[in-house]
Amino acid sequence: MTQLSAARSGVITPQVRKVAQDEGLSPEAVAQGIAAGQIVVPQNNKRKLARPMGIGRGLRTKVNANVGTSTDSYQLEQELKKVTVAIDAGADTVMDLSTGGDLGRIRREILRNCPVPLGTVPIYQAVIETIAEKNALVKMADEKIFQVIEKQAQEGVDFITVHCGVTQEALSRLRMQGRLMDIVSRGGAFLTTWMVVNERENPLYEQFDRLLDLAVKYDLTLSLGDGLRPGSLADATDRAQVQETIVLGELTERAWERDVQVIIEGPGHMPIDQIEANVLLEKKLCHGAPFYVLGPLVTDVASGYDHISCAIGGALAASVGADFLCYVTPGEHLRLPTVQEVREGVIATRIAAHAGDIAKGVVGALDWDLQMSRARKLLDWERQLDLSIDPQHARRVREESKPHTGDVCTMCGEYCALKLVEEALKVPRRDGKKTRKGT
Repeated sequence: MTQLSAARSGVITPQVRKVAQDEGLSPEAVAQGIAAGQIVVPQNNKRKLARPMGIGRGLRTKVNANVGTSTDSYQLEQELKKVTVAIDAGADTVMDLSTGGDLGRIRREILRNCPVPLGTVPIYQAVIETIAEKNALVKMADEKIFQVIEKQAQEGVDFITVHCGVTQEALSRLRMQGRLMDIVSRGGAFLTTWMVVNERENPLYEQFDRLLDLAVKYDLTLSLGDGLRPGSLADATDRAQVQETIVLGELTERAWERDVQVIIEGPGHMPIDQIEANVLLEKKLCHGAPFYVLGPLVTDVASGYDHISCAIGGALAASVGADFLCYVTPGEHLRLPTVQEVREGVIATRIAAHAGDIAKGVVGALDWDLQMSRARKLLDWERQLDLSIDPQHARRVREESKPHTGDVCTMCGEYCALKLVEEALKVPRRDGKKTRKGT
């Protein structure tokens, strides 16, 4: 039984109860969202998660942190530190995107150290092993892709990105449209190269039923990947991107028929004025399935500060219905992120997610901010630090500002606006009446 089939049968699973408790909702409301395909709870049936996570309509917008090695840097210990830091900073899920070193060992160690849902992109391992064995990615056999998917599922991976919408028709539209940046998705580039050279259809699309068999067997959540996502503002919302989304919507219905949970992945780089239209388009074409966006990054020129570009786009996307934000680190486009950049990326994206939740009216979102405002009004510094999205950083900043004056901060010092007005409102008016009700 999958989470989707259980919800459709009226069964409330332990994972659904935990998600409902965390979200301040009833288990029945969460189960109804799952049954409709609008909420997913990614958890492989081979794995027990300390922190099951719900993603989708009516829930808190979730944040994913990518970790993983590259061919230029494959130090396992560093990646494990990134997992720990990401979760400590509040990441709701983690994805292992490793392409360098012993991929199986790296994934197993990350799984062992990851208490939240873990995702992967199996085509990476399939291609890298094919190159090692046959010296060319275009020699990859269909069987290799599905062998890798099953191996990762057996180990306990909870959700996988599969670029099923990169079809020959979508590539034809890409050629006709013309693009500045062509394809920036690594998985999309791998599959495109294989398809063009072999003059064949994408096996993940052509053999989608086989993929669904594996998803049912392990209760794998399919994150239908955006292999044709725009990597430049100039390429946003073009024919190739929209064609891929149309296909993903069709595949979503096929997955739901088999009781398989689905997430839809989206852009990418995108002008800020196109974000709302893209979210609405995905929700319409993909029947309300949870939407997972990389940013979107609202400018191409923020090298070294791309976490800020990501947060701007992510806040707007979340506010209009995106359910799941993939973080971007400051070093995106420049290097593999450092441990500190992982933390900065998670925090920036959590800020975006929370801003979106306030706009969407998610249960409890605004209350957090009201609590902070009350603590600020009372100059209750300990409470303010505890309520901060990153208490560790806030406390350090506060301590570094010493010597501060008593109960104020060094920004205003003795001219603290709150204290001045508090005192002013206590002074009787000339007509003898009190200025503050009840005083």
